[in-house]
Amino acid sequence: MKLDPLVSSLSLYDIANTPGVAADVSHINSPAQVEGYAGEEQLGKALEGSDVVIIPAGVPRKPGMTRDDLFNINAGIVKSLCTAIANYCPHALVNMISNPVNSTVPIAAEVFKKAGTYDEKKLFGVTTLDVVRAKTFYAAKANVPVAEVNVPVIGGHAGVTILPLFSQATPKSNNLSDEEIKALTKRTQDGGTEVVEAKAGKGSATLSMAYAGAVFADACLMGLNGVPDIVECTFVQSSVTELPFFASKVRLGKNGADEVLGLGPLSDYEKQGLESLKPELKASIEKGIQFANRS
Repeated sequence: MKLDPLVSSLSLYDIANTPGVAADVSHINSPAQVEGYAGEEQLGKALEGSDVVIIPAGVPRKPGMTRDDLFNINAGIVKSLCTAIANYCPHALVNMISNPVNSTVPIAAEVFKKAGTYDEKKLFGVTTLDVVRAKTFYAAKANVPVAEVNVPVIGGHAGVTILPLFSQATPKSNNLSDEEIKALTKRTQDGGTEVVEAKAGKGSATLSMAYAGAVFADACLMGLNGVPDIVECTFVQSSVTELPFFASKVRLGKNGADEVLGLGPLSDYEKQGLESLKPELKASIEKGIQFANRS
């Protein structure tokens, strides 16, 4: 985010070590002024005046863990951060990266509803890494220049709930077999696990996630600045399906999510994928809502 010319002020917050990270990143010769805040007593200061809040907090996955295994630790962290957001910057756009996103976004929504600050246009689950992976894997298989590729990814942000729509990919490739599309779909769904296993217990995707998180935050900032036709896939409150939250293309603007776009035409394989992801996504959403309303 320090590299983004649209950022004028960058506040870094964590429970420890943030002043060092802030000092380090502050030396980059870009306009953003950087401040580091550590410990809960400084959280309010970190949040005040923010237009966008990015939440990548929590613990990473280890081999053998699903994103859902992170639930108990990360759900509590997200709940307390969102309580502070409601107090200190209730109008900020919130970019939720902390996993499991399928549950943490509903938790945030419930916290904001309780505080009386909820605006469905301002809460986003960041699924951009799924899109980044789908673009990378598709470009290699279809042998097209990766910089020109676009692939919508819908559903959620975990395993089978991630549904890349390769039938809508551009530039179009007619030389991919059904088997190759299936393999690309599975690789996109398992992209996080691929990294977790390659890191062999030393963490999960951080560098590609930082890139994807910055891409989405930049899109939000462009929207806030009135740049037209900014469209990104993201997990939002939605009436596109019968589920209360769903990832699809969203037009970003001065209010955040200006318009949640439909799914467009799906192939038979994608229609089947859509139906089979719904029960798991529904359960994850409900788990988040229940957690938020427990206390």
